[in-house]
Amino acid sequence: MSRVFVTLPLPSPGIDMLRERFEVTMLEAEGMPPETLKQRIGETDPVGIVGMVNVPITDEIMAAAPHLRVVANYAVGFNNVDVAAATRRGVLVTNTPGVLTEATADLAFALLLAVARRVVESDKFLREGKFKGWKADLLLGSDVHGRVLGIIGFGRIGQMRGGPLRTLSRSCAPSTCRSMSSCAKPTTSRFMPI
Repeated sequence: MSRVFVTLPLPSPGIDMLRERFEVTMLEAEGMPPETLKQRIGETDPVGIVGMVNVPITDEIMAAAPHLRVVANYAVGFNNVDVAAATRRGVLVTNTPGVLTEATADLAFALLLAVARRVVESDKFLREGKFKGWKADLLLGSDVHGRVLGIIGFGRIGQMRGGPLRTLSRSCAPSTCRSMSSCAKPTTSRFMPI
C-alpha cells in the first residue's frame, strides 16, 4: 500500500478518506526542525505529503521522498512549497483556493459588528461585575443597519458581501474593482476612488 505523510492533525472525514486508500503517517510538524522533518519523511518515503502553510516543503524535504508524486497543501496559499523544485521533480502541487472566502468574509463582518456594538467591551464589563442595571446609553454602540460599507480591496473576500451583507440589506462602496459589472451585481454597489 502506498504511503502518505500528513504534517498536521486532519479532521474527519478527510483523514478517514486517506486511510481507506493509503498507509498514513500523521505528525504535527509545525515548528519541527527541518532536519527532523526530513528524516521522518525519509523513513516514510511517501507518494504524497499533505502540508499546511506553517510547514515548509522544501527541495531538501522532497529529496528525502524519492517516490513523492504530490504535495497537497491544506491551505489557500502555497508559499510554503518550493514549487520550482516540485516542478523540476515532476511533483504535483495542489492547494484549496477559495475554501476560506466565505469564512473570512463572515469573520470580517463579525468583527465589524463586534466593534460597532461594543461586544467585547460589554462582555468584559459584565464579567468584571460592573453591570448594575440597564441605562439607555450604557455601552450603546452604533447602528450597522442601513449604513454604507466601504471595502478596500474588492477581490474574492471583498465581493463576499452576498452572504451576511445581502441578508442585512447593505449598500456597498468598493474602492477597487476588477470590473464595474462585478461591482454592480448582487447589492447596491458603486466604485469610489480612495
